[in-house]
Amino acid sequence: MKIESRVLLIISAFCAVMAVVFWAIGLNRVYVDMTSGGTIMLGAVCLLGLLPGGYYFWWSRRMTPRAEDDPNATQAQGAGVVGVFPGNSIWPFVLGMAALLVALSLVFGFWTAIFGFTLAISAVVGVIIESRRGGVL
Repeated sequence: MKIESRVLLIISAFCAVMAVVFWAIGLNRVYVDMTSGGTIMLGAVCLLGLLPGGYYFWWSRRMTPRAEDDPNATQAQGAGVVGVFPGNSIWPFVLGMAALLVALSLVFGFWTAIFGFTLAISAVVGVIIESRRGGVL
């Protein structure tokens, strides 16, 4: 967790410095329209790196060190059960397409949302059926 927190906090600090530089450039009246949005976006990226980076840093102080955090660790210390990974499924893709259709309803009209919600309901039902069977349909 220490390495992950350091990477995210370094990215956050870099974006904070770049936001200040971008804001300073924006003080010139020629670039004010371009830099006002960029400063806000860089500030948002700074916060997006700060939130998980701070959380990982907080947890790295409270948990026992992992083998990945020890520079003198051997490969055998990191061996063991990696975890359980989900099987392949088409339903996340179908749910993503449903979300796309619902978002497109803002552009093309409510009729697209009807297809999107129908597709979303079928994706949720498909996930439920697949999880109860224990495999791909």
